[in-house]
Order: sequence, then C-alpha cells, then structure tokens
Amino acid sequence: MKHIFIINPSAGKNDSRQRIYAMAEALREKHGLDVRCMLTASVGHAATLARGLAESGEEVRLYACGGDGTVNEVANGIAGYANAAMTCIPIGTGNDFLKNFGADYEKFLDAENLWNGETQALDLIDCSGRYCLTIACSGIDARIAESVHKFSANPHLSGRGSYLVSVAANGIFGRIGRHWTVWLDEERIEDDFALVSMCNGRYYGGGSTPVPEARMNDGVLHTVLVKNISKLRFARLFPDYSAGNHEKLPKDVVRFSTAKVVRIHSDDGDIVTCLDGECSHSHDVTLRLADKKLNFFGPAGCDPNATAR
Repeated sequence: MKHIFIINPSAGKNDSRQRIYAMAEALREKHGLDVRCMLTASVGHAATLARGLAESGEEVRLYACGGDGTVNEVANGIAGYANAAMTCIPIGTGNDFLKNFGADYEKFLDAENLWNGETQALDLIDCSGRYCLTIACSGIDARIAESVHKFSANPHLSGRGSYLVSVAANGIFGRIGRHWTVWLDEERIEDDFALVSMCNGRYYGGGSTPVPEARMNDGVLHTVLVKNISKLRFARLFPDYSAGNHEKLPKDVVRFSTAKVVRIHSDDGDIVTCLDGECSHSHDVTLRLADKKLNFFGPAGCDPNATAR
C-alpha cells in the first residue's frame, strides 16, 4: 500500500511543507511505509493527482494537506474507487469539514494518528457532476464565500473573522435576493431567494451550522431555502440560521426539505454556487445524493457525526 501526501503549498498563512515532510518521513522510518509527497501547482491539480493514483489500481491512502478546497479536490479525484481512501491534515485557513469530527479534530494534525485508521464510507452531494462533502450553497452565502478568499489574505483576520467581514460587505453593500425557479423533486417554486443550501455535513462559512442534524453517512441530504428578505431582517435572522435554531426562524421565510433532487434555475443572471468553499457560476444547478461514496480514514474511533444533534 502506498501513502501519498498531496500538499497544497498555498494553503494557510504559513508554509507548512516542512512539517508535512517531517511527518511523512517519520511514517517511513517508524513503520516502514511506502510514502511519497506531491505538491499541487494550480487549482484542480489535487484532483488530477488523486484521480491518477486511484486509476492505477494500486491500493493507496491519500493525505489531503490543505484547507477545505484541497480536501474537496482529492475527494473528487477518488470518489467511487474501492482501492483508494483519503484523510486530511488541516493547514488551510478554512477547515470546516473536520469540525464534523468534534474533539478528534486535533488528532488530524498528526499523520501518526491517521495512517492505520479504519476506512468508513461517507456520502457525497452530486452538484451537476461535481462532488461536495459538506454543504453546497447557492445565493448570498455562496457570494459571501467567494469574497472570503479576498479577506482571508489579511493576516489580522482568522478564518471566522474573514467570514464575518465578508458577511458585512455582501449584506450591507450587495443585493441579497435573486429571482430563481427551484424544484424540490417534482414541486416547482418560483420566487426571490436569498439562498438555497444542501447539507450533507454540518459546518460551512467558518463554523455556521444551518442543519445541525445532518449526518454524513445516513443517505439523507437536508436542503434549506431562505426567501428574499430585507437587509435588516437578514441581519436579525442570520445568527439563528447560522446556529441551526430552526424553531426561531419564521416558516414563511425559511423552509427545510429532504428532497432527493433539488434544481435551481436562473433566467436573468449567474447563480453563484459554493462546494466546500470552492465557487462556480452557472444558470442551472442540480443537487442530489451521489451514487458514489468516499472512502475516508481517520484517528481510531473517529465519528463524522460526533457533533450532530
């Protein structure tokens, strides 16, 4: 079995390559493992590297070293391959995926805790052919995520701080709602929406938890629809939306669904969609439970639903 560290050298605010190299060498010396490190060179490169390793047919364990974007790319590269499994070592500015594991988050910082962990199958969201591990969002929250990358370059802002500044910038100066047609399975809804988010995991945007009941391996995806509202009302409702306090949210504004297929269409502008922190633009978005699973390994006894309500 090969153990491959896929390292994003641009992730985080400090260069973590030497720390990762030292971890990899420790596994080689202590356990006699076949270890190799690979550096990504551009957006999408981690997915290309991971897919190439999975397609070799050899049994491989991949360590995604970066933030949520790197984790998403490696997952897209190996989803559905029985011979490939992945874990992650957080070095990015945003690591919402690992928050799902609760107290075990810290254990992911050291490969010694990971290399021989048991593999478990995680669900994925299929977003128009691209996979998402945690939350696929379209609307104001996706536009916020898109601008977080700009603010995260500020050394004085944490991941959460960058997110909150982006919320203020988009919520105050930008238009909140967009006119969309949304299908929840066969139900058609045409309205002005602030956002539509499908949740497999519980965290995004630096720690917001719109559906704290979501579980990453139960075959159920939870969708939240928020209709267009004034900026003042958005500011008032956002804390309860972010905390997953469903009972405090007005039912005429916020709706929850477990529809199997969700489609969003826009006639008059791009839909900004964010998958695990990585954003794209389109006029049509289709979200569903992926046919493929992701083989994931981590510290002994780790639970991707550790923080679920």
